[in-house]
This record gives sequence, C-alpha cells and structure tokens, in this order.
Amino acid sequence: MNTGKALMVVGQKRFVATMRKAGADLDELKGVNREAAEIALPAVQALAPVGKTGRLSKSLRAGATKKAGWPGHHIKPRLYVNNGVARSENAWMKPYEAFVEKTMKQVKGA
Repeated sequence: MNTGKALMVVGQKRFVATMRKAGADLDELKGVNREAAEIALPAVQALAPVGKTGRLSKSLRAGATKKAGWPGHHIKPRLYVNNGVARSENAWMKPYEAFVEKTMKQVKGA
C-alpha cells in the first residue's frame, strides 16, 4: 500500500500544456519535478508533525509524475507540506527556470 504524500501544483495543467506547445520534452519535465521535490523534501520533513512515533516524517518521499492527483482518504489537511514547499521555493524554482529557459531556446522565432 502506498502511504506517500502527494503535492499538486496549482496551474500545473496550464504549465504542462504551455510547455507541450513549446515543444518541451515532458519526460524531461518529470525529472525536473522529481529534482524539485527532492529539494523541497527536507523542509517539509522538518515541519511534519512528530506524534508518538515520528513515522510520518520518515514516510515522506519525493515523487514525480507528468501529472498527479491524490484521491480522497478522509484525512484532515495539514499545512506543513505547503509551508515547507513555500520555505524552499527559492531553491526548487531553479530547476523549473532552467527547464523553461531550455525549452524556450528550442522554440523557433523566440
């Protein structure tokens, strides 16, 4: 059973569609997503509730897909993931910036 957490990027669908139209390699985007998730992971783990066992922080992992979703599990949302991602934004934005720059260089007439 997969108990990992998932993050969804607001505007992800539009970003992917724009990058596809620009000729981006979406398999490469999956790698960029993984790199960004691995950069953000320590900040998220540091904010995870400890509880009695501390297992939650240890269970968090970086995952990446071209698009992702998380079905309802009747679990009350916690903001530690959002806060950790926000705190590490300057670091994980760099791979996306490089990806967009590389893609834009491939666009004819740009």
